[in-house]
Amino acid sequence: MSMLISGIVSVVLGIIGFSLWWSAFIIALKGIIPILLILGGILAVYIGIDSLEDQAREERKKQEEKLQKTRDEMEQIKLQSEQYREELERLKENVKKTNLDKSN
Repeated sequence: MSMLISGIVSVVLGIIGFSLWWSAFIIALKGIIPILLILGGILAVYIGIDSLEDQAREERKKQEEKLQKTRDEMEQIKLQSEQYREELERLKENVKKTNLDKSN
């Protein structure tokens, strides 16, 4: 209840203060608005730079993942090619054996 009463008193005093010191309020407002605009602009620039850095970081992460995926695929292809070479060598030996057996 005391909060309600103090709130009402504050509102009434604020309205009276506005009516008595309106010109002082306007002068203060004229001084505060440019400062708020400057601070708001600085904040917007900071947020914009931070957003660009986040985008660059995400892009770099995607590229690193893509590079790692490509490296993994290359490793699999190398292993597969090694298996094919071994199979080719076995087939060559089998053909030689078969040709030797036929010639004998």
